[in-house]
Amino acid sequence: MSTFVTVLHIVAAVFLILVVLLQSGKGAAMGAVFGSGSSQTMFGSSGAGNFLTKLTTIAAIVFMITSLSLATVLSSKKQDSVINEVEESTTIPTQPAQNDSKK
Repeated sequence: MSTFVTVLHIVAAVFLILVVLLQSGKGAAMGAVFGSGSSQTMFGSSGAGNFLTKLTTIAAIVFMITSLSLATVLSSKKQDSVINEVEESTTIPTQPAQNDSKK
């Protein structure tokens, strides 16, 4: 179960990154004013903004849900520490200090 959610979380994260990078900035249409060609005519005049905004919202919701579910599932598992498996060897042989000072 946690493996599936982890894979879904990674896919949602990569998809969210790609969708955000595909969106144009607020001032992206300024280039068309100075004659650099057509601006964002792939999806029509205003179709890309709404479509990519909805995709971003969906991807962000999926990312948040998978984040919360991973935190819940993985925190409920009993985690054993590696230190608990190490045998305690507190019986270190110590020798008394010898006082070799001659007067």
